[in-house]
Amino acid sequence: MRPSRWINVAICALVSVTITSCGAGGAASRGADGKIELTVATFNEFGYEELFKAYEASHPDIKITHRKTGQGAPHHQNLFTKLGAGAGLADVEAVEEGYLSQVMAKSDHFNDLLEIGPKDVTPDRWLKWKADAATTKDRRLIGYGTDIGPLAMCYRKDLFAEAGLPSDPDDVKRLFATWDSYFAAGDKFVAKVPGVAWFDSAAQVFHAMHNQHDVGYFDKADKLVVESNPDIRKDWTAVTGAVAKGQSAKLTAFSNEWNTGFKLGRFATTTCPSWMLGVIETQAGPENAGKWAVTDAFPNGGGNWGGSYLTVPKQSRNAAEAAALAAWLTAPEQQVEAFQAKGTFPSQIDALENRALLEDVNTYFDNVKAGALFAAQVQKVKAAAQYKGPADGQIQDNVFGPALQSVEQGKRPDEAWNTAVAEAKKIAK
Repeated sequence: MRPSRWINVAICALVSVTITSCGAGGAASRGADGKIELTVATFNEFGYEELFKAYEASHPDIKITHRKTGQGAPHHQNLFTKLGAGAGLADVEAVEEGYLSQVMAKSDHFNDLLEIGPKDVTPDRWLKWKADAATTKDRRLIGYGTDIGPLAMCYRKDLFAEAGLPSDPDDVKRLFATWDSYFAAGDKFVAKVPGVAWFDSAAQVFHAMHNQHDVGYFDKADKLVVESNPDIRKDWTAVTGAVAKGQSAKLTAFSNEWNTGFKLGRFATTTCPSWMLGVIETQAGPENAGKWAVTDAFPNGGGNWGGSYLTVPKQSRNAAEAAALAAWLTAPEQQVEAFQAKGTFPSQIDALENRALLEDVNTYFDNVKAGALFAAQVQKVKAAAQYKGPADGQIQDNVFGPALQSVEQGKRPDEAWNTAVAEAKKIAK
């Protein structure tokens, strides 16, 4: 325990008995009903709605307010804006891996969870690469890992059959063995099924390919390497070549048109990190149950795409309580429940061995044991995750995503590439 923690404890002992603890920002905040109010800010689907109710039931002095944003980009924009303003952040702020490096660069604005959190919650509970990414050079733990995104492939069985391609999950694996075999199968598909694309979005495919490499947009010295990293240009060439052959549905991920594309069957495959199962079921709707399948194969091996952390900003007046809630939400049992609710796959080691996870059956995806499938895919993820440098998430979302969309809309790939490089340099300054 650090000296500062002992000081905080001593101060807490002096305040009114109506205050149960002290956070980094001062005395705990209570509402008119006398309850400690905790705000939690997340984005997309974390699967926490029922868990919040359970926590409040077992902690009658706690009231949770959930600030939920539909997409990650506006959530993080709000986070960094309020971080700069010095006020307005939630007690618990979710951070996606693509934006984690920016948080780590401002780690002095976030609590060390090893200091304020439950003492039995230590980094060795998580997959090593998951915990390491949220650990500063001086060994401060800034975030509790929530989910990860081991990669598999999802596809429409009925559309595969229409194209004369194998449709059984075991039989389709050869189509997804490499990116070359994947795009070759796409050529066959679009030739056989007019009006239906092979994949949903060039950006979705590109980002999945990109996440497999040892080095991404930045090296570990935080130097932008977009131009000098040959893997990035190779991925760009492969994806834009597939676009030219009509394989893309030219949809923007998470847009209304993309959502509708699942329901109307406008594409046959999508890269499928574990969290995508919940997205597909929600957007494709009950009328497409059993048409979508997932297989434990992914081009060029495996990988991880996505995953988040729960942080406690120093702005919080309820830091100790916030850390306790974050620790509970990310504990193995709750991670399994979140997976069952929304497909957010656990990052804690004990959760990956949980029988409820391994026996979980997804009826929407033809009764596949999705937990066991993705647990096997985790073993294919490299021991050291790709380093995410400064503004990595911005470059992915605001540079390469739009650049690939411009190719889908008719811009020449070389022109779009040059634009992407120039924009990445501006952001990285």
